[in-house]
Amino acid sequence: MKKMSYAVKISPNIRERVRNFCDRHGIKQGYFVEKALDEKLEREETIQDALELKRWKYQEPQAVTFEEYLKQRNV
Repeated sequence: MKKMSYAVKISPNIRERVRNFCDRHGIKQGYFVEKALDEKLEREETIQDALELKRWKYQEPQAVTFEEYLKQRNV
């Protein structure tokens, strides 16, 4: 997969912290930022999945069987 650039504005404090961390640990900044974004997206997607499951669980008592649905539909 071809890598692409993604320009963002961040505070000088965060930029300096990332630079210092990466320098201390021998990590490229681009790799660090990419992994941080990936991890954040995974967490957010998991949260959204949990919220969706909670909504479905709330609606479950209102659910009818497929057979009941077909009967109601044919009326």
